Amino acid sequence: MSGSIPFYQKHHRHYDRGYRSKGTESKMSQYQSTSRYTGVSSYSGLEASRLSPVPKRAKPTYLAVDKENQIIGYVVPIFRGFSDTEEARVRNTSAHMARRDLFTRGLEMERSEVISRKEAIRESAERISLTKTIHEHEEHFKHMNEDSLMHAPEFVIKPRSHTVWEKQCVRLHCTVSGWPEPRVVWYKNNVSIDPLANPGKYKLESRYGVHSLEINRCDFDDTAQYHVSAMNSKGELSAYASVVVKSRFHQDSKNGPVSEYGITFQTHIVDNFGVSFGREGETMSLGCTVIIYPALHRYQPDVQWYRDDVLLSPSKWHHMHWSGDRATLTLTHLNKEDEGLYTLRVSTKSGYETYSAYVFVRDADAELEGAPGAPLDVRCLDANKDYIIVTWKQPAVDGGSSILGYFVDRCEIGTTHWIQCNDTPVKFARFPVTGLVEGRSYSFRVRAVNKSGMSRPSRVSEPVAAMDPADRARMRGSTSAPWTGQIIVTEEEPAEGVVPGRPRELQVTEATKNYVVLSWNPPGEKGLEGVMYYVEKCVSGTDSWQRVNTEIPVRSPRFALFDLAEGKSYSFRVRCCNSAGVGEPSDPTEATTVGDKLDIPSAPGKVIPTRNTDTSVVVSWEASRDARELVGYYIEGSVVGSNVWEPCNNKPVNATRFICHGLMTGEKYVFRVRAVNAAGISQFSQESEAVEVKAAIGGGIPHASPSPPYGITVLECVHDSMVLAWKQPNFIGGADITGYFVDYREVIDGVPGKWHEANIKSISERAYRVSDLKENKKYQFQVRAANMAGVGIPSLPSDTFLCEEWTIAVPGPPHDLLLRDVRNDSLVLLWKPPVYQGRDPVSGYYIDIKEADAPEEAWRGVNNKATEKTYFKINNLNEGETYVFRVRAQNKAGVGKTSDITEPVPALTKPGTKEIVVNVDDDGVISLNFECCDLKPDSKFVWSKNYEEITDTSRLSVETKGNKSKAVFNTPAEEDIGIYSCLVTHTDGASSSYNLNEEELKKLLEISHEHKFPIIPLKSELAVEMLEKGKVRFWLQAEKMSANGKIDYVFNDNALSQGEKYKMNFDKNSGVIEMIMDSLTPADEGTFTFQLQDGKATNQSSLVLIGDVFKELQKESEFQRKEWFRKQGPHFIEYLGYEVTPECCVILKCKVGNIKKETTALWSKDGREIKSDQHLGFTEGVLKLEIAQISKKDSGVYEVVLKDDRGKDTSTLNLTDQGNFWRSCLNVFLMFSLLAANSSTPLKITSTDKGIRLYTFVSYYNDLLQVTWHYKDAAIAFSDRIKSGVVGDQLWLQITEPTEKDMGKYAIEFHDGKGGLRRTVELCGQGETVFSAAIAEKNRARVAGGLPDVVTIQEGKALCLTCNISGDPAPEVTWLKNDREITSDDHCILKFESGKFASFTITAVNTSDTGKYSILVKNKYGTESGDFTVSVFIPEEQTTDTKTCLKQVDWIDTMLRYRK
Repeated sequence: MSGSIPFYQKHHRHYDRGYRSKGTESKMSQYQSTSRYTGVSSYSGLEASRLSPVPKRAKPTYLAVDKENQIIGYVVPIFRGFSDTEEARVRNTSAHMARRDLFTRGLEMERSEVISRKEAIRESAERISLTKTIHEHEEHFKHMNEDSLMHAPEFVIKPRSHTVWEKQCVRLHCTVSGWPEPRVVWYKNNVSIDPLANPGKYKLESRYGVHSLEINRCDFDDTAQYHVSAMNSKGELSAYASVVVKSRFHQDSKNGPVSEYGITFQTHIVDNFGVSFGREGETMSLGCTVIIYPALHRYQPDVQWYRDDVLLSPSKWHHMHWSGDRATLTLTHLNKEDEGLYTLRVSTKSGYETYSAYVFVRDADAELEGAPGAPLDVRCLDANKDYIIVTWKQPAVDGGSSILGYFVDRCEIGTTHWIQCNDTPVKFARFPVTGLVEGRSYSFRVRAVNKSGMSRPSRVSEPVAAMDPADRARMRGSTSAPWTGQIIVTEEEPAEGVVPGRPRELQVTEATKNYVVLSWNPPGEKGLEGVMYYVEKCVSGTDSWQRVNTEIPVRSPRFALFDLAEGKSYSFRVRCCNSAGVGEPSDPTEATTVGDKLDIPSAPGKVIPTRNTDTSVVVSWEASRDARELVGYYIEGSVVGSNVWEPCNNKPVNATRFICHGLMTGEKYVFRVRAVNAAGISQFSQESEAVEVKAAIGGGIPHASPSPPYGITVLECVHDSMVLAWKQPNFIGGADITGYFVDYREVIDGVPGKWHEANIKSISERAYRVSDLKENKKYQFQVRAANMAGVGIPSLPSDTFLCEEWTIAVPGPPHDLLLRDVRNDSLVLLWKPPVYQGRDPVSGYYIDIKEADAPEEAWRGVNNKATEKTYFKINNLNEGETYVFRVRAQNKAGVGKTSDITEPVPALTKPGTKEIVVNVDDDGVISLNFECCDLKPDSKFVWSKNYEEITDTSRLSVETKGNKSKAVFNTPAEEDIGIYSCLVTHTDGASSSYNLNEEELKKLLEISHEHKFPIIPLKSELAVEMLEKGKVRFWLQAEKMSANGKIDYVFNDNALSQGEKYKMNFDKNSGVIEMIMDSLTPADEGTFTFQLQDGKATNQSSLVLIGDVFKELQKESEFQRKEWFRKQGPHFIEYLGYEVTPECCVILKCKVGNIKKETTALWSKDGREIKSDQHLGFTEGVLKLEIAQISKKDSGVYEVVLKDDRGKDTSTLNLTDQGNFWRSCLNVFLMFSLLAANSSTPLKITSTDKGIRLYTFVSYYNDLLQVTWHYKDAAIAFSDRIKSGVVGDQLWLQITEPTEKDMGKYAIEFHDGKGGLRRTVELCGQGETVFSAAIAEKNRARVAGGLPDVVTIQEGKALCLTCNISGDPAPEVTWLKNDREITSDDHCILKFESGKFASFTITAVNTSDTGKYSILVKNKYGTESGDFTVSVFIPEEQTTDTKTCLKQVDWIDTMLRYRK
């Protein structure tokens, strides 16, 4: 088979269906090797079981007994082969058959072949019979040897119930079998019995499998249900018995006769569990508190738990506990099998009480997204020796795609290894599992698969053993003989076998496209040994029968055939065989077509949902028509509009009515139903009509009428009538109260009379005037409330009131006090005015407050000034404190009676409390919004203004949806100012208020106008700008506009459109809107407007272009147009201008553009071309002409012309009469003088060889700088002795041969055109000193020159250096080498001649002469030195050793730097 392998087969371990039982295969191979069996020897222990005979044969007996008929072992007969006589008989029979047919040789050969076949069949039957005999003996031996097959406990004799008299003893006993030996525990009312806790009361005994419980001296407390539990490693089993203790009648002098049955128990189940929701894998506990009255010590009722009316027993899935007053059921590991209606039943001798609630179990999260839910309710049916049918129910959740099928897994008890039973998924919810090993126990599980993957496995089935049902019954019903551990083998002739007859009542019990199941009854004639079966099939229309189980016969009267061709028809028949041979076949079945015989049920009929509670809906539907083997129905629900379907049940329900819980209050749901059977799940039914999740009348409570009102008081009394008031019932019955009925009766001398109706028609207010009373008579009153469900029970009779006219001057009490908007620190108190006004109208009210548990003296006033309103907000409350309130009315006469106090109320904001929120929508509609989280099905939102219900909808419209209500102002105005409140009925006081004052209203109206008439915000208004070529651009930018925004362009109230003249553009990303015109004409003078629209939002911006504004813009446009054409050739970017440099030079320059090599520039002055020695070129697009030392003669009109083949451009500059130009030059001069003056250093004095020098330094200097030297504030007249000059940036004054007359104050003045700047210095008493210093400077020792810095000389050459020495007196000369003094010798000759010349001679230099040399000259006026460096090199080394030369060069360089 080619193609891809499905994902569910990739890791599957396949097996051959022909060898489902490996043990059987092994035995068959063992006995097929020979056709005869010889004698056997003795065996002991377990090996002997392989040759044990079948125990159900009556003859012969194989038990070995002693003289006292005690069984001491077993006798195993030796099976022999054919004797010589029998073999001869067989041969003679064959020869006789051959002689009978001498006519034709062919017929003789055919009959001989038939005989041979019969012999082969007989031998095969004998082998099969022997195999069966060995196998059956193995099973019998295992049953007798408990070590080989463990089994769960079984009660051979169960305990029996007893009724005894008081003070008598009673004994309960039972017999239990099981291996390992069970542990037995006795219980009383599900509580284990401990003999040590009650010494002498109970006695427990266990001997030889018999267990007993003895109760000594029974009393009434011993009346209970007892049960005994037997447990071992294979399971647990319980048996129950009741003990009733009766009391004898006896006379009591005080109380009379007392009977046990004189007590009547009253049972109440309280604190119960509600509808519960869990998820697979979780643990859930259900519990109720049970109150039994009277409470008798140690009395325990019978507590039982049911699921879907099926009694639950303790198991690993269900743990039950009774603590004396509370019953608990723990579901240890939830699975969908645990979903259902759970009922607690508590029974006493006086009766029983029950309580029920539904438990829903949802699927666990899928391991793979989109995988289906796990199947459920896996069961094992029709268990036989090697065959079991596994059934299950399909899951409600398919993961979003249809389920492809199911895989069945098995696990042998005692192991943890799961084996997949089917290679490909089966869609039918029933599967025959074959290939089991007889005698072994198995458990099963099922997994669903769809295209997304595999589901989680189902809950494991209960263990089931693969064995013959008759053997199982025999093992449970009979006891085993004791095992002695010895087998005695004897020789005995086996009984002659009988060929079995035909199997009976063969039929096809199940047919699907995956398999066909056959069942039949064993034959009536089968001999004393067991039989096996061969199954044969035949394709319809042919006579060719083919054996299906060719190698392994079937032991069970059930068989499943796989691998049949779907759509083909087959007939089947069965043969029996044993050691005597193979019997005749059964009658064939009728032709059976391979395919699903059980059809998927049709879709259910009409679905009708009905309101139930505020979280549940009753769904009923019409059953599927012609549905066979129906398992149940699945219900799904969906919120209207969501299109999301959720399962309401995960376990199929058998009825056509179901209560769907866990729904959201106020939402509308639709429902649909599917039917389920083993073939699959039907199509969905039609969706139901939508139903709102809202409690029906009474909210699901049986008694829906209201509870009684209370707190009846008198508000006013006249001579023949009284006005009554009362408080609303605490429980209104699940529906609004429609009215009240008042009854009254007269009380005479303390004896009340008959009740009379005060009103025939119900009244809606909680105050009513009862008329037609008698003055000075006493009356009592009662009130009843009514709703849609009926009239409730009346209230308790009121106090007795006297009917007499009130004449007091002060008002009566206010009434009907209500509390609203309770918060942590505030609340609102409402009341109604007193019915009795007093002599004058009521003018105000006072509110009193006190803590609920405070004494009467703690009452204190809330308001010091009476309020005229009938509501008041009380602030500054302490959070968590409980308060009560009362109200008093006042008039001119004073303050009247106090009202009834309110119910205590804690100052706490309830969780989930919402406040009224003001909202202004996009249409500018102002609304008040309130949300309530605790909405009940019959709750209503009641809006009030100033705490009076709003009935006029002309000002305010109310819209309510779900748990939200909105009050919309139709036309907000000043008359809407007030306090708005919203109250939610049928809640625990859910309410909120909002104060709409004048300022708040004004703010809301502004916001409403902005929302109603929205404006598109603009980043910039409409503006105009010039583009190149003289184009005009009108533009603006909006902050935000959508892609659907629209722009209208208008000029003088005329719409403009896209064309040659107008180019429009709208950038939606940036919000820039623009319109471009090539040029402006006189016709374009006017107003331009851009009109914007984006949804409801609009805006516009205009620009007025008329008069001079338009003319300037038009002129600018024309100019820009001309400029554009000018710039197509060489042109001036910046026209000709001038610049004056700090050196007082003038530079004429202009910036040019769009030039090329052929472009020329011609300069002219006053029409004459300017000639220049150097070429006038372009430098970075700038053309310059420099005029050095500008003067008046340079004035004139300068012009420069750019010209090439593309055109020319001209720029002129008039310097003839430009005062600005000359002023600029002058300013430059003055600015330079000022900079120079400010940068000058203080005037200093120094001596020279000729005399004294005064000097200063300036940072900025040129020849135009004007300075004047002063001596004693007079300008100095220069001569040969006194001179001035400039050296670099130094300005100096030289005085040659100074005298005393030259002493005094000297100054240098800088002229900057404003006031000038002076630097001064005093020459006082310093002349002689300075002069001496000048003489010293003139005569000090000096090295005038002649020495080089570096001398490089070849080795062996002579070196001679000479330098000039000056100084008076003649200086002393010293020579140094490397800073050490050297003297004259033959190698180095040092001379100093005529006091002026010093010579240095080396006759023949060598490398040791390399070094730094210095000459030091010194006289009394000073010292000076001169340095030079000698480097000696060898020519050969210079060519061969470059590194040495480089080092010498580096050294010389270092010495030079050092010298410097």
